[in-house]
Amino acid sequence: MKILVTGSSGTIGTRLCEKLKAEGHTVVGADWEPCKWNTDVEAIRVNIDLRDAVQIEAHSAQLKADLIIHLAANARVYELVEHPDRALDNCLDTFNILEFARKNGIKKMMFASSRETYGNIHLPDGQKYDEGKAHFMTCESPYTASKIAGEAFFEAYRRCYGIETIIIRFSNVYGMYDDSVRVVPLFFREAKAGNTLKVFGRDKCLDFTYIDDAVQGVMKAIANWDKAKNSTYNLAYGEGTTILHLAERMKELLKSTSKIEIGNARTGEVTHYIADISKAKTTFGYNPQTPFDKGIELSVEWYKKNT
Repeated sequence: MKILVTGSSGTIGTRLCEKLKAEGHTVVGADWEPCKWNTDVEAIRVNIDLRDAVQIEAHSAQLKADLIIHLAANARVYELVEHPDRALDNCLDTFNILEFARKNGIKKMMFASSRETYGNIHLPDGQKYDEGKAHFMTCESPYTASKIAGEAFFEAYRRCYGIETIIIRFSNVYGMYDDSVRVVPLFFREAKAGNTLKVFGRDKCLDFTYIDDAVQGVMKAIANWDKAKNSTYNLAYGEGTTILHLAERMKELLKSTSKIEIGNARTGEVTHYIADISKAKTTFGYNPQTPFDKGIELSVEWYKKNT
């Protein structure tokens, strides 16, 4: 297939483009940032601001594809609390790429959503978040609102225009190709420098997903499109890890003298999430291979060599 990946210079985008190309697909990337990690991925990038429908139309010949995987987004939850206009950017990106698909007869679309859509609803001990538990009434942040809106737009375009869709709710994807201010690379830099590691919420517990597991899930969904289409799936590891444990492991792996400072949870952030991944396993064979302690070791080794 010819596949368009928006957000192709990001963490998931870079790794996904690599894997898709290795399988023989024709891949086109769309991003306003260069891909600094891989020259082959940079070579297929269309430099474009997806907020601008005029730019999309101008590049339509390059962007037409059999499948669009829409990853592009402003993805830092707390930054969007501070700058809510970035959530509107996410909505514009999503609407514009759906309109591009509709006008050009593209009938397969995948959307990168988030575990943030579940909010902070309380579940009984031992119960995990299945796909039916997301609801706009538990929306914690402008970022969450942009992802809920994106899911709604995808559903509307499926119903109105016959576009087949798959919605993937990612959860704290980490590993190679990430030197952002997300918590894993941030803690690596701070621990390496001996700076204080700030944990926002002693009991904050999230489901971290190693990059290759996340990409494997996307690839399996594509390979089993007819089984997976027109539904929503959690992609995670299926186990919880506290941010405090992450800080402690980072200190251990780097033999760091950093102190750990524990503060209150920040506005807009989900404080507890463990995914039920049974639907993805059953439907298209998703099978994550990398538990957190192994994934964090792999990540640290990659950061040491590449950042």
